Amino acid sequence: MSNDELPVVVIGAGPVGLAAAAELRERDREVLVFERGRVPGAAVAQWNHVRLFSRWGELIAPPARRLLDIAGWTAPEENAYPTGRDWQQQYLAPLATALGSRIVRTGVEVTGVSRRGRDRVVDAERDTAPFTVHLRHADGREERVFAAAVIDASGTWGAPNPLGGDGLAALGETAAAAAGVIGYRVPDLDDPAAAARHAGRHTVIAGSGHSTLTAIVALAGLAEQAPGTRLTWVLRRGEIGATFGGGDADQLPARGALGERARRAVEAGLLEVVTGFRTAAVEPAAGGQVALVADSGARVEGVDAVVTLTGFAPDLSWLSQIRLELDSTLQAPVRLAPMIDPNVHSCGTVYPHGVGELSHPESGFYSAGMKSYGRAPTFLAMTGYEQVRSIAAELAGDHDAARRVELVLPDTGVCGGAGVFDDPDTSTADTADAAGGGGCGGAPDAGETAGQTVPELITLTASGARLS
Repeated sequence: MSNDELPVVVIGAGPVGLAAAAELRERDREVLVFERGRVPGAAVAQWNHVRLFSRWGELIAPPARRLLDIAGWTAPEENAYPTGRDWQQQYLAPLATALGSRIVRTGVEVTGVSRRGRDRVVDAERDTAPFTVHLRHADGREERVFAAAVIDASGTWGAPNPLGGDGLAALGETAAAAAGVIGYRVPDLDDPAAAARHAGRHTVIAGSGHSTLTAIVALAGLAEQAPGTRLTWVLRRGEIGATFGGGDADQLPARGALGERARRAVEAGLLEVVTGFRTAAVEPAAGGQVALVADSGARVEGVDAVVTLTGFAPDLSWLSQIRLELDSTLQAPVRLAPMIDPNVHSCGTVYPHGVGELSHPESGFYSAGMKSYGRAPTFLAMTGYEQVRSIAAELAGDHDAARRVELVLPDTGVCGGAGVFDDPDTSTADTADAAGGGGCGGAPDAGETAGQTVPELITLTASGARLS
């Protein structure tokens, strides 16, 4: 069988992976999607209680909508804000069904990717050899399949960053996490067991992104209801600064409202704020509590639980035989990394990108979705949809379409994250008005939009979720 007859393998059945499959199917390319979880969108399902900033209208990939419409799908109300559960159950699961079980295979973990008969050192006929994708099924059975190309849309959800201020687990952190004292997800306080874990006790929240703000708002609400609940927010940075985001200036109103609610919780004294705290050790204390110790020697005592929301990192261990060209800082493709470096860019100054920036020295291997951003925290779902549109066009031989820019990005606040807000059915009038400008901030310079299509309001994923 020639390489042209082999399928394209997509790793991960999250929003971007399934969008890639829909793009490839629409272009008559054979495609297989492997998802480690038991359901499509398994990572999204794990943050099912978190509500997104974005409306349904910005969460559905164009080829996915076309496929679902053919299948008789009833689309959600465009201006409603879904939770992770909604996104998974009302969109990702039906999309996987529409694609079919022959294409989307759950409960199958990709354990390695290489070239048939060649490790990463061998040059001879490398580019013409098919990829070999090693699989492990849920029942332990192993298999390998051959592929013409591979799109890695596996996300970063499974690799949260540690509490330790130097990027490594703090001394004692691993043991505290094993004991259940430290967690790395926004708690679901609708779960009575999770609420009891924090009610009337001392919880430390560590981090500064939108997942952190979401946890602050949720736990502050619990503190108002449960006497004796104590909250401490520790930040590595020296001041809160712009952590609360753009407020009323944010063209995604739900995101701006989240920051304002977190700000009000701090101003109301519902939590203590400790800045410049870089955790070096987690020390056990009486009664199952712990103490957090900073590099400076500062301490936070009497801690019952720690909610660590310090971002995610890509797992590259199963790609050891693939020739990747990654930025040494962000672990993103080298041509993409300068465009997304959070030390330099907000999401609005990141230019739309596609196959050219997502390729590697390994011909036919592409990074996509949150995995393509490595350690950068500001990924947008619609960016991922544009990425896989470009990759699919390239694989179909439509090189002009692969390199055509079709997206304009917004610029207000930190463009990543998900939020909770008071009313899931928040009026859409303000949202619709905000969308009119085509972004979350000021309009791009004319030079940035020349030759591009009409801008769209770009969608946010949950920063805690990281697309799978």
